[in-house]
Amino acid sequence: MVAALVGLFIGAVGVGGVLLIPFLAMLGDLGIHAAAATALFTFLFTGLFGTWLFQRRGSIDWRLTLPVCIGAVLFGYLGSAAAAHIAPQALAVTIAAIIVGAGAYVFVPPRGPLRAPRDGHHRGDLVILAFIGTVSGFGSGLSGAGGPLFSVPLMVILGFAPLATVGASQVLQIVASVSGSLAALQDGRIDFVLAAWVTGFELAGVAAGVRLAHAVSPSALRRVAGALCITVGSFMLMRAL
Repeated sequence: MVAALVGLFIGAVGVGGVLLIPFLAMLGDLGIHAAAATALFTFLFTGLFGTWLFQRRGSIDWRLTLPVCIGAVLFGYLGSAAAAHIAPQALAVTIAAIIVGAGAYVFVPPRGPLRAPRDGHHRGDLVILAFIGTVSGFGSGLSGAGGPLFSVPLMVILGFAPLATVGASQVLQIVASVSGSLAALQDGRIDFVLAAWVTGFELAGVAAGVRLAHAVSPSALRRVAGALCITVGSFMLMRAL
């Protein structure tokens, strides 16, 4: 049930993978590092499936997606490698605070006239997107939460369209999972049996989530993403303290 709910959130708003980590720790009797690495590995398959479903609907803007993924490639590996050597508490508190702040910012009323969503054509957009990918890749590898946990609130805050943001997050899952899992494989942190069991439920949730993402308005999707970031960040903060 938890895995299916995680998949639903991944398909609908791109965020939610972090909820899988404590579930795996309890169900599989895994340490936090192994649970994070195993969760990150499953996001390879939710990313592949979500990318296929979004692409079928023409909802992936590759002009936005590619710079984010390029920025995440190297830093996902570095984040995962660092996770094996860093005590998690202080880092988890910092990450949680950033996520809560990002989610809260989504609800701040815009000042002045509303601007059209960024589309990748503006000067500096490519640099911004590559930076988002760098932060998302490193944060994903370090926390095991998946790149969308970082990319979705950052892209929404910086003015990119919510549906395009969720579409980009599906592809980012693939990149962040592969990059981060390569480092985790070297020290045997991935439980492949548990990952296989969980992934089927996640994929069922992704299919339902993608339908939901295309049925609600962009403003509603933005609010859902913000609320989920606040919820997930608060959960991480309580678990870390």
